[in-house]
Amino acid sequence: KTPSLAPACVRVSSSSELYRRVFHLSIQNMATMISRFTHAATTRSFLQVAATEEAAPPLRVVQIEGLVILKIIKHCKDHSPSLVTGQLLGLDVGSVLEVTNCFPFPMREEDEEVEADGANYQLEMMRCLREVNVDNNTVGWYQSTLLGSFQTVELIETFMNYQENIRRCVCIIYDPSRSDQGVLALKALKLSDSFMELYRSNNFTGEKLREKNLSWVDIFEEIPIKVSNSALISAFMTELEPDTPVTQCDYDRLQLSTSSLMERNTEFLIECMDDLSLEQQKFQFYYRSLSRQQAQQQAWLQKRRAENMARKAAGEEPLPEEDPSNPVFKPLPEPSRLESFLITNQISNYCNQINGVSGQSFNRLYLMKALHED
Repeated sequence: KTPSLAPACVRVSSSSELYRRVFHLSIQNMATMISRFTHAATTRSFLQVAATEEAAPPLRVVQIEGLVILKIIKHCKDHSPSLVTGQLLGLDVGSVLEVTNCFPFPMREEDEEVEADGANYQLEMMRCLREVNVDNNTVGWYQSTLLGSFQTVELIETFMNYQENIRRCVCIIYDPSRSDQGVLALKALKLSDSFMELYRSNNFTGEKLREKNLSWVDIFEEIPIKVSNSALISAFMTELEPDTPVTQCDYDRLQLSTSSLMERNTEFLIECMDDLSLEQQKFQFYYRSLSRQQAQQQAWLQKRRAENMARKAAGEEPLPEEDPSNPVFKPLPEPSRLESFLITNQISNYCNQINGVSGQSFNRLYLMKALHED
């Protein structure tokens, strides 16, 4: 059939049939060209996506909605001093990890039935969010902590479990005790790629750590956090701002009493020093055992060489100088350095917190001294 749309120059005449055929052929050629162009563009886009998947950009920033931060703060404060955790939902967009929603986990119990109910609760929550068109892609989890005491083996194991199914995930750490001092103690952490590679091999010996050039500061990577709000929320918050330039939070920053916070930080620091001392004792025992074993190996080797010299003099074949069945040559397992690395990292965290609190306290004390002198 003749297309309904025809050029304006086509006139109804004896040659109209020729014009119709030419126009129909041009339409077919145009459709073929569009189809080829679309196929090439689609193929090229698929190749670009595949290349992007293979060479994903590094994670630069974690963008969190303001409502998500309020949910995390409320959940952690309502159950303080108990430690709580929850799921983070959002999107992985290039070098930005967007966190657009979250929901809390039930309190952990030792009962297996309760743990199974908790897993079912998580799946049901994500299903309900999907039904109402809310982002239900898992991008990590959040958890509360007490004075920054979060660097544990359990945290690393949780990271590795998430990493099996999620390419990039983060853990949001919130500290209610530090937030009471007028600071938003919120940080986003991830495991470094070099540490994850070493953790999968489960070989934290001194030789392997020197080979990978890995130290205790290379376990976690802190990702900058960017708080994002919609234009309507920002305008509404502007309307809610009070007219007074000074708020209660500003007065709280001027409190001189920080003894409780310093005392608890010091107590935790002492406990970590005791734990580190126990880890050092393990290595001291290992090196003493290794030195003793090497001395026994040398004594056995000298005895075997003397025996071989006697056998050669008697015209007999010498015995091998290595005997794998001998317990003296059994290699001693070297203790893992992971626990000592985590404890050292935790000690550094406590020291930084003590320095920060003491520095702010000295500034306030010098300010009060100047005011009293005036």
